[in-house]
Parts: sequence; C-alpha cells; structure tokens
Amino acid sequence: MKCPYCGYTESKVVDSRPTDEGERIRRRRECLKCGKRFTTYEVIENVPIVVIKKDRSREAFDRQKLLNGLLRACEKRPVSMDTLEHIVNEIEALLQNSLDKEVSSQRIGTYAMEKLKAVDEVAYVRFASVYRQFKDVNSFMDELSKIISSKQKLDELNAGK
Repeated sequence: MKCPYCGYTESKVVDSRPTDEGERIRRRRECLKCGKRFTTYEVIENVPIVVIKKDRSREAFDRQKLLNGLLRACEKRPVSMDTLEHIVNEIEALLQNSLDKEVSSQRIGTYAMEKLKAVDEVAYVRFASVYRQFKDVNSFMDELSKIISSKQKLDELNAGK
C-alpha cells in the first residue's frame, strides 16, 4: 500500500475492523518510512458470472432464476426451501470458485441435477425432463432406468457389507 504522504510502498497494519455489516474492512496503517498513519478500506471484489445459453447468447447469472427452476421441480415434494437455497448457494459457490467467469447453462443444469438427485429423485426427474428436453416417453423411461439401475447396484453393495 502506497503512503499518501511520502509515496513509500511499505506499511504495517496498526488496527483492523469490519464496517458496513462486514462488507468492508477498515485498516489503519503506518508508513514504515515517514511514520505517518493513514486509513484504507478493503472490499471483496465479486466478478460477475456470465451464463452462455444454448443459443450462444450471454446473460448475467441469476440465482433467483435457478431457484425458480428448482422450486418448479420440487413442487408438491417434501423438499424444504432451506434445502433449495442451500443447493443454489453451493452451485453459486462452485461457479464463483472456478477460474471460468463464463459458464454454460448446461453446466449449471448438470450441477443442479446432481444436487437434486441426492435430495429427491422425483424432483430430479422433473428437472431432468425440462433440462434435457425429453422428446418422448422412451427418453423419460431411459432416465428412470438409469436411476433404478444405480439404486439396485447400491442396494447390492450395501447387502454385501
């Protein structure tokens, strides 16, 4: 941090405290050359996530849009709002922590399906039917067969223990 008085680039932090409900940190610094004190503010920089849609258009990531899709899939299912918000938070954290600031809508959909599959299989199939755009009953049945097959394998593994 450059001293505003003498321009020296080395300073030490004397005091540090949060402000604005934890959104910023106020730091009192002391210049190691001239000894004068000055204040700096540290703010988290959120880089917006851009979603690349199927038609190659781009739009900003909208967590509410994702939550609405999950809500539709979980309609009349025993899945709490807290669980859905937790799923959205996990997906958003995955996106924020990735090095890519542009992400395909397919990748977001895949994350959502993985999370729903662990929570409620009916909601998972509902979400998958829209996300994968099932054309007919056969494609729907193929997905159900995969779920049944993986459940049978899991049951066999658990029975062998």
